[in-house]
Amino acid sequence: MAGAETSLSISETGGELRVGIAGPLTVEAVGRLDRQFRDALSATPRQVVIDATGITALDSAGAWVLRRTSDAFSGRGIDVRLDGLQARYAALVEKAFVPEPEVPDGENGPNPLIAMTARAGEAMFEMARVGRDLFGFFGLTIVSLLSLFTGRTRLRFVALVSQLEYVGLNAVGIVSLLCFLVGVVLAYMGSLQLERFGAAILTVNLVGVSVLREIGVLLTAIIVAGRSGSAFTAQIGTMKVNQEVDALETLGLSPVDVLVIPRLIALFIALPVLVFIGNIAGLAGGAMIAVLTLDLTIQQFLTQLKSAVDLWDFWTGMMKAPVFAYVIAVVGCHQGLQVSGSAESVGFRTTKSVVESIFIVIVLDALFAVFFAEVGI
Repeated sequence: MAGAETSLSISETGGELRVGIAGPLTVEAVGRLDRQFRDALSATPRQVVIDATGITALDSAGAWVLRRTSDAFSGRGIDVRLDGLQARYAALVEKAFVPEPEVPDGENGPNPLIAMTARAGEAMFEMARVGRDLFGFFGLTIVSLLSLFTGRTRLRFVALVSQLEYVGLNAVGIVSLLCFLVGVVLAYMGSLQLERFGAAILTVNLVGVSVLREIGVLLTAIIVAGRSGSAFTAQIGTMKVNQEVDALETLGLSPVDVLVIPRLIALFIALPVLVFIGNIAGLAGGAMIAVLTLDLTIQQFLTQLKSAVDLWDFWTGMMKAPVFAYVIAVVGCHQGLQVSGSAESVGFRTTKSVVESIFIVIVLDALFAVFFAEVGI
């Protein structure tokens, strides 16, 4: 075996520690001699000379041991010299550095409770940082909108119409279908429960109030966040990767005015329209179940619906739509501008955009619900 032919000599004279190696320093020899190399590290000489003149063969394991020994002494401020190493092995030793694995301070590692608390603290700081950046971007978009309304900047109508087609017209089908199906589920499950109490007719009330106040706007906003908000991030992020955003800045154009404002206004217009369509589709789904399972006619369904809901049920849902639209557009565009220049970053930011948008929308919806309840609407 090659390791059996390798010898290691360690001697210290006049403050100089000399480590001599003779033979092939390969993985077999390293396994046998590693203990002696480690024992040599306990010395505290003024200078260390690693005599590699006798090394006849060297692989990555041997190079790693040489590098580890050298770095261990030099890290303690001791002068280290590597003598006699053949030139063909120099690059291997240079590249062979592998950091020592981190060893926990405690005998059994950090306390799990402390580690969990630390992770929770880091997550809180990260949320605070994201909230601060997002709040700053909100302010920037407001300043840009004020500049637009005061005539200091102009609106790009071509971009606005293109975005309206994408976020509004192209989303009508998926929003209608999903809201219709949710209306079906809501009416069917509601009728099964209410029939037990002889109040199946109240299924119409359940569908009407739920769809108009909550389900229609919330479901539409979530669909738009996953569809259009993610598209905003991917589109702007790809432009960032291709340095098109840098080109805009070089031309003296504001990326917020050119890229963000058309998308924001388009979604601001499109989302309330989509919510209205989603409400109609949800009520249609409920009406279909009422006709099929409750033996109601369409006229009876509409009569019961009219007695169950009022205009405030409709407007409490519609009033949330512009707010949700603003949040989704700003979060999507902000994450797109945060892309750092790689395809991986585009995917990461797109996912983050969807998660943040949906989280904020649900939080705002809860706040709206509490507010409307407190003011008696």
